[in-house]
Amino acid sequence: MSKIPVYFMPGLAASPKIFERIKLPEDQFETILLEWFLPEKNETLSHYAKRMAEKIKHDDAVLIGVSFGGILVEEIAKIKPVRKTIIVSSVKCKKEFPGRMKFVRNTKMYKLIPTSLFSNVEYLLRYSTSPRMKERLELYKTYLSVNDVKYLDWAIENVLMWNRAEADEKVVHIHGDKDDVFPIENIKNCIVVNGGTHAMILFKYKWMNENLPRIITE
Repeated sequence: MSKIPVYFMPGLAASPKIFERIKLPEDQFETILLEWFLPEKNETLSHYAKRMAEKIKHDDAVLIGVSFGGILVEEIAKIKPVRKTIIVSSVKCKKEFPGRMKFVRNTKMYKLIPTSLFSNVEYLLRYSTSPRMKERLELYKTYLSVNDVKYLDWAIENVLMWNRAEADEKVVHIHGDKDDVFPIENIKNCIVVNGGTHAMILFKYKWMNENLPRIITE
């Protein structure tokens, strides 16, 4: 029996290392890790998705995307035949964004965010007084792969301006009930992970390892 190819796409600016604890049975699945590359000037998300799709060498692949990576694999699935699309800690359409994101989108306030700060995690760690923020920044430092300002500006804009009006009902959505980036109350039709935060791909890996094989194949 041939193995099922499973492609993993990390979240915004994140490295494929976020999947290092995810272990699918090797006799059943072939695991391929995708990673972000720099966007072209003024590149649309759909065009970026076409370029990423070229890295997917199977026509029956399962795509698993986390956060912004979830949005990207949904765009890829529009242009390339896939076996299944699974998103984790993400959204299926713009209706699932929280109110604060809709506000930032509508007012274009995201253009005021100094993304150059985010590319200098050491600086932020030095001046952070919140233990929760320090913990997040340490994670960010460990799993960050792209800290290019042009990429960060592009990525933040393309998350907020994603314009899909209706969810694709075929998308399988896994979401934590403690996600503070995309709160669960805005999310429809998902598999709920109790205690799962936005970073649950790191912390709920046991749940993922137990359940992903069934979710992929059912």
